[in-house]
Amino acid sequence: MKICLKGTVAHLLGDLTNSGMSHGSIDALNVSLLQIEAGGRKNIRIDCTKIRLADICGLQLLYVWMQCVRLRGVEPELVNLSDSLQQAIHGLGLWHCFA
Repeated sequence: MKICLKGTVAHLLGDLTNSGMSHGSIDALNVSLLQIEAGGRKNIRIDCTKIRLADICGLQLLYVWMQCVRLRGVEPELVNLSDSLQQAIHGLGLWHCFA
């Protein structure tokens, strides 16, 4: 998975799965947190258009990242969730984490 931050939108690309995550992916999430904080933003939209697959490990990491964003005073919002991503979130019982 990769992340591309453009203004107030974080574009997620690739697989949000245990096998799709790497140290580089985690580092990219950390760098994006620093960029969000440095930019003084109060909200960030997380665009999930380009997420191909998701599993519980990837969704848990996304949830933790969103909580870290909140701790920095920025409100995250998931946008453009595909039907399959929404079904995965619901099927794993994680919808309350992203509401």
